[in-house]
Amino acid sequence: MTVIPSSIKAPTLETDRLRLRSHQASDFEAMLQMWSDPQVVTYIGGKPFTRQQVWAKLIAYTGLWPLLSFGYWAVEEKSTGHFIGELGFADFKREMTPSIEDLPELGWALSPHVHGKGYATEALLVVLAWGKMHLKSDRTVCIISPENRASLNVAAKIGFHEVTKTTYNGSPTILFSRNL
Repeated sequence: MTVIPSSIKAPTLETDRLRLRSHQASDFEAMLQMWSDPQVVTYIGGKPFTRQQVWAKLIAYTGLWPLLSFGYWAVEEKSTGHFIGELGFADFKREMTPSIEDLPELGWALSPHVHGKGYATEALLVVLAWGKMHLKSDRTVCIISPENRASLNVAAKIGFHEVTKTTYNGSPTILFSRNL
């Protein structure tokens, strides 16, 4: 058997305080800690993720890039070098109405110890600038629980506008859109 390695991975992006880079196997424990935190999952299913679910996320994130030429970045705090979250574009083939399939969906999650520092907005703005240059679509979407005030505020700051209220996995959600 011949194995041909894929060199398609997330490009490294930087802001003054953050480094956005490809996920690595060494991110697993920090990801597990983040996705096991009740604060992180309150509006994303409500249950802490298992080791297996977090491993599947890590594998999925690395698989997005060679399949779609876009995906998620691991977010690292420059001052500490620590993994603090992840964000990026995906097409998760979500079963919802209206359909967002084939649109780059922007998503983000950061560890609670860095909430309130403006990191999400800072990182998402550089990701959106990357998207404007590299995505084939002229717009992006995101879905947010109507109770998730922090993410609703971030979405407003980075230029998303509400399209409609809908449901996803039986829970109320709001679909947002933004031109790139």
